[in-house]
Amino acid sequence: MGAAPVLEELREVCQPHAKLASRNGEHWAGRLYMRRISLHTTRQLVRTPVTPDQLTWTMVVCGVASGAALMIPGLTGAMLAVVLMQLFLLFDCVDGEVARWKGQNSAAGIYVDRLGAYLADAALMAGAGYRAAESGVGGWLSIGIATALGVVLLKASTDLVDVARARRGLMVVDDEATRPRSQGVATVRRVAAAFKIHRVTNGIEASLVLLVAAVADLVTGGIEPTRWALGALAVITWLMVPAHLLSILSSSRLR
Repeated sequence: MGAAPVLEELREVCQPHAKLASRNGEHWAGRLYMRRISLHTTRQLVRTPVTPDQLTWTMVVCGVASGAALMIPGLTGAMLAVVLMQLFLLFDCVDGEVARWKGQNSAAGIYVDRLGAYLADAALMAGAGYRAAESGVGGWLSIGIATALGVVLLKASTDLVDVARARRGLMVVDDEATRPRSQGVATVRRVAAAFKIHRVTNGIEASLVLLVAAVADLVTGGIEPTRWALGALAVITWLMVPAHLLSILSSSRLR
């Protein structure tokens, strides 16, 4: 095992400015704090035989386990879900950083990374449905699964832009092309972006919402706060599905 690389050198290679500056390519929590943590983790991992793909699969396990943790009743399950989702984010940063440093980028790694994002967010919503149902059956479980489906559709509609462009022989879309051509749609999008409501459809934010709801459950002695939280997540998700589709079709992403 050789000496750990200098942080500045590691940052230059593993955290390129174009990646961190991309509005669609980097989660806000990554820019805010996780990239600082991940760089120190990456500094140690690049000295080991661990591969980026192994780190990506670890990310997937953490994400799916976050949803499963919500099956544990009370505050414990909600806290564990948040911790696991943060580990999901950490490994989501680290796998790419190690890949850039070792020059081990692969199509398989990118595929598993995207698959992990789908599975993690869907598992969290399904776990929330199980939690809201208490017994794991009934209408609330169905709402959780429906919310999971909505989250998957949101992610798929974004990823299918790249698929469509690739089949047409077009370059990967840039941030400028995501702006709607319609002034009305652009205005609605700016208003929605100002309130950041759409972010709760992401597993990182949703796990925090469910943690707050779990604290409220503890205070009230019931499960109603979690049910209200899940209901809100379901409504927001399914409002976002057609809105996101409209935003894509009214932008230059498919041109």
